Amino acid sequence: MIYRWLGLSLVLAVNTMALPQEPHAQPAPYTVVEGSKVDKSTLAGWRAWRALACERCHGAQQEGLVGPALVESLKRLTREQFEQTVLNGRVEKGMPNFGGTKLASDNIEALYAYLKGRSDGAIQPGRLEEMK
Repeated sequence: MIYRWLGLSLVLAVNTMALPQEPHAQPAPYTVVEGSKVDKSTLAGWRAWRALACERCHGAQQEGLVGPALVESLKRLTREQFEQTVLNGRVEKGMPNFGGTKLASDNIEALYAYLKGRSDGAIQPGRLEEMK
């Protein structure tokens, strides 16, 4: 009986170690209501997106054109990777360096929030407005 119990315990221990560990969930960097009403910071990110004309390469709905689909990329990229890519560029892949652009560097967190909301499906494409 004791051997059966020890064997079962060993199997459970090994199987538990093999389970994938979920990363600690981070709170969303954006607040959205009804898909198009967002917090002030996220709205600033959307405005920066439009002013920097990012849609020329990434598509009006972030679906990708000559640049990658950001609605997919932001599912994998960390905030730090996103910021490094935008501010330092990936010139070999056609991504310019926006680190010298005040609009981009001043709004990098807001831009991330907007694009993360789009990637998560919480923020709908199109015109946004500030939550009241």
